[in-house]
Amino acid sequence: MLSMAYDEALADRVRELVGDEAGLTEQRMFGGLAFLINGNMAVAASGQGGLLVRVDPEQGDELIDGGQVRPMEMRGREMSGWLRVDSTAVSAPDQLETWVARGVTYARSLPAKKSRR
Repeated sequence: MLSMAYDEALADRVRELVGDEAGLTEQRMFGGLAFLINGNMAVAASGQGGLLVRVDPEQGDELIDGGQVRPMEMRGREMSGWLRVDSTAVSAPDQLETWVARGVTYARSLPAKKSRR
């Protein structure tokens, strides 16, 4: 299966929300563009459309709605604490802001990763 390019307009909308965050870096990963805080992924514009959001694994299950918000799967395995949010669920500015804030808040709660440079 060919990987779709990530939604650049969505990436730009995310960038507007996180552009002032301390420790922010952008990195291509998962076929999309990830936004990392102190080396920990917060959110990514997915190559499969929509947003990948990293959340506290303890809260992930209650955010899943079975439709627009699903667990992220990698190699057929569900990834605890990683959610795939359909583009329709982040089309309004306040929706996107809510999901980005969840990802940033969780990424901030993690220990900073050492830079690999």
